[in-house]
Amino acid sequence: MRFIRLKEVMHVTGLGRSSIYNYMAEGRFPKTVSLGGRAVAWVESEVGQWIEERLAERD
Repeated sequence: MRFIRLKEVMHVTGLGRSSIYNYMAEGRFPKTVSLGGRAVAWVESEVGQWIEERLAERD
């Protein structure tokens, strides 16, 4: 299991920061994990699963 930070999430999803946080607020994107202080990250496999679900919706 690996944590990825916002820049990498933006890179792999093609989404901007505000879109990611809006989708999270709507329950449509994986939630962050606190790394302490204000630092947060996402679980890489959860983001990958989200991408796979978008691909499945397309087909």
